Amino acid sequence: METGGKQHLGDDDDQIFEPRDTYNIAYIIHFILGLGNLLPWNALITAVDYFGYRYPTEHIDKVFAIAYMGSSLPVLVLLMSWGSWCKKPSFRFRMNLGLSMFVLTLMTPSIMDWTGCCSYGSYSVIVAAVAVCGLADGLIGGSLIGSAGELPQRYMQAVFAGTASSGVLVSILRIITKASLPQTPKGLQTSAHLYFLVSTLIMLGCIICCNLLHRLPVIQYYMHKRKLSFTSTSTIIGEPIKFWQVAKRIRFSAFGILLIYIVTLSIFPGFITENLVSNTLKDWYPILLITVYNVSDLVGKSLTSVYVPKSTGRAGLACIGRLLFYPLFTACLHGPRWFRSEVPVIFLTSLLGLSNGFLTSVLMILAPKSVVMVEAEMAGIVMALFLGIGLVGGSVLGWFWII
Repeated sequence: METGGKQHLGDDDDQIFEPRDTYNIAYIIHFILGLGNLLPWNALITAVDYFGYRYPTEHIDKVFAIAYMGSSLPVLVLLMSWGSWCKKPSFRFRMNLGLSMFVLTLMTPSIMDWTGCCSYGSYSVIVAAVAVCGLADGLIGGSLIGSAGELPQRYMQAVFAGTASSGVLVSILRIITKASLPQTPKGLQTSAHLYFLVSTLIMLGCIICCNLLHRLPVIQYYMHKRKLSFTSTSTIIGEPIKFWQVAKRIRFSAFGILLIYIVTLSIFPGFITENLVSNTLKDWYPILLITVYNVSDLVGKSLTSVYVPKSTGRAGLACIGRLLFYPLFTACLHGPRWFRSEVPVIFLTSLLGLSNGFLTSVLMILAPKSVVMVEAEMAGIVMALFLGIGLVGGSVLGWFWII
């Protein structure tokens, strides 16, 4: 029954009530944190025109992908090895640390320009900064997904809608900053500095939101409920939650997310931004394709607010079906002349983003809900780990396009 805007859930000694998410503040903060989770990565790869000018002989996005994904995976393994919640640093600490590392990463390109470092030296520092960004992503991604997995599914949907929105926001920001200044080397550099400055300010806003989240009554309620569930389950099973036990229960979802990102990262962004060219659009072409992908990814992740399958069976088949993107994108590179034009490439890129967004969101929502509540965070970490393995595998496979 309803009592003073709160729902009575039981007759425990403390009489636990479920507060409402007033004005959807918790939902909005999860959306913002999801946005912040991928904004630095999107900011780095969407500035392909700037980095391509600074380092014309380097395979920018392919190297960035390896550095970023390769460094995020060990952090996810570390989160997995910590086991139970009580042995980990707090969610708030992990998020603040990761977001601060993001801020440092986004400031690095501008600092390299202002200090006048040599081209080779600055490139090494930039790649190192990307690796630091990957470490932060592993810390934040595993923590945020694991935490959202313990909440109602709308909060997980908010996180993934936010991650997709980050790509769209960054693409719009890059287009505005690039178009508003002269198309000269000096204008390109100034626009990039403005672009990274705005991105940094957004990340500072995420830090503020992160520190507000745990104060909300609805979040405090679920934290308390999780502790009760953990205590009860620990009393029954008498041992900590084991990674592989949870992984076995959600193996089909884990395999699906692995396959999604192997396919996606072996095509985007490296192949999209480096192998495909347009004589008409020139250096605007990769920015356009990244924008198309990000918008489609956002649409796909937003569709789960309308429809979520009840089981992972069909989603798993769709993940396997995405292997067809390999021959299709190969045709965009080596196929008939009409297939190598802008329209087919843009269409396939939109399908790549749409399927990536929808299937990712579906599997990430269903996996934590298929285990008991005390295992939900570990299920989220399992999914984040297999997602990370897929990212690394896809990043490595992306190099085969230039062989």
